[in-house]
Order: sequence, then C-alpha cells, then structure tokens
Amino acid sequence: MELKVIGFVESCFIDKFGTPRQPGLIPESKGFLKIHPEFQPQDSLQGLEKFSHLWVIFGFHKNHKDTRFHAKIHPPRLEGDKVGLFSTRSPHRPNPMGLSVLKIDKVESSGVWVSGLDLIDGTPIYDIKPYLPYAESIPEAQGGWAPEPPKAPWKVEILCQPKLAAWKSKRPEIEDLIRKTLELDPRPQIYKGYEGQESPYRSKHAVRLYEGDIHFEFKDSGVIEVFDILFMNDEFPT
Repeated sequence: MELKVIGFVESCFIDKFGTPRQPGLIPESKGFLKIHPEFQPQDSLQGLEKFSHLWVIFGFHKNHKDTRFHAKIHPPRLEGDKVGLFSTRSPHRPNPMGLSVLKIDKVESSGVWVSGLDLIDGTPIYDIKPYLPYAESIPEAQGGWAPEPPKAPWKVEILCQPKLAAWKSKRPEIEDLIRKTLELDPRPQIYKGYEGQESPYRSKHAVRLYEGDIHFEFKDSGVIEVFDILFMNDEFPT
C-alpha cells in the first residue's frame, strides 16, 4: 500500500512538548491544513464548508526510530500503570498514524483553517474526511480507563504582562492558549511530584507557541508561574 502525503499542518504548536494529547481540549489552538496544489484543493475541498468538523488522518513524523514493538505501555493518565498498546492513543504504534477530529473554521482555496488542534507544525496529512454526526456520534459510548477529559488542577499566573500585552495585539487568543496549554500539565510523568523541592529533573520548562517561547515553573502552591516570554523575531519586545 502506497500512502501519499496530500499536505502538511501549519500549527500553533511547534514542538511535541506542550501539544495536547487529544483534539478539542484547547478550542483556542488553531492551525491550517495546507493541501498540495497537485491535489487541486480549489476543487477537491469544494463542499467541505457545509460541515462543522472533519477527520484528519496524519503521520507521527517526530517519533523516535524505535522499531521494537511494545505490547504494553504507560499512558500518562494512568500514572505508571500499564495497559495494552491498542487500548491507548499512543503515537508509538506499528504504523505511526493518527486520527483527529477538528473543528472547521474556514475553507480556502489552498486548505482548511481548523481549531481544537492537537498536531504539531509540519505534521504530514494523508487524508481528510468530513465528520458525520449521524454515523459517528455515539452518546452511549464508554471511555474505558479514560472516561473524562483530564482535569486541570493548576492555576496559571503570567508575570511578564507587558510582553503578553504586546503579543495579544497580534494574536488576541494567545493568553487563553497559554493558560489552557499549561493547565493540562505537559510534563512527562517522571517530572511530576517534586514541586517546591530538589528534583533530579529540571524544574523550569518552556513551550513554544507560534513565534513565542513561554518559560514557566511549577510551584508547590498549585501555581504555574510564567516568568518570561522570548520571541523569535524582532516584532516584539525582548
């Protein structure tokens, strides 16, 4: 079977770290599904604007080159417990392919603007399909070991308000995007539990969103402090 990449994702998330593990968790996360000209998006996307959501079939292109198959893994939600790979949404699969349902914001001649994004910048797209509520919405479906969305117990405090204000003048949704991204706690499980004490791991972290690098730290008071924002161009203050 030969798979063709039909396009790529232009995303607000630049790296894996900080990117939501599921679609729809952060409505403010936006991006563009850019379709290659050879697939005639001006024609092949016609009619998609009548739908509210779409499915994206994509590739996990940032996976490490580990060819070993692991039948059981440690999902972050289970805090160390193991389950079978095929009962998870892990990106580390025999075929590194993913499936996300995203909200359609606008259809253009070269691609589709979407929100609720959980894909990083540069993700290859293999196919897109309209979401059909009558066929694909199952209210009585059960969520297994992940029956509810992840809780967000952390409070985010942004200390660098002048830089945030300058950024919001270009991207009005950026504050909500920062807060909701950090509230989901993007740290690996092994980094957690050392708040306010000596840690064998780094205690300060950074997440890249669009053109900004957000530097933050988890405090033992249940607060995430954003202590700096660094910009990757000269458009904003340093």
